[in-house]
Amino acid sequence: MMLKPSTMLSLTVLLGINILKIQYFSDTDTLLVIFNENPVAETKDFDENTIIDLDNRGDLVSMTIEHARERTDVSNFSYQIAA
Repeated sequence: MMLKPSTMLSLTVLLGINILKIQYFSDTDTLLVIFNENPVAETKDFDENTIIDLDNRGDLVSMTIEHARERTDVSNFSYQIAA
């Protein structure tokens, strides 16, 4: 799929009471994965192009991946909810 500049793709998946959100921002080539809506207590650089947000228990809240097209296959996204 070819994306126009400044296009944002967004997917929200309901997993029981939790909500998983995945957003791709084509204007900055950034992928944002939000695992839950917990308040962010700490932000860490995972590597040069990946930032993770943690809650006060140290659990993952979100992950930001810069240069996503180089580092992932954003155009071919699929998901599966295992029972």
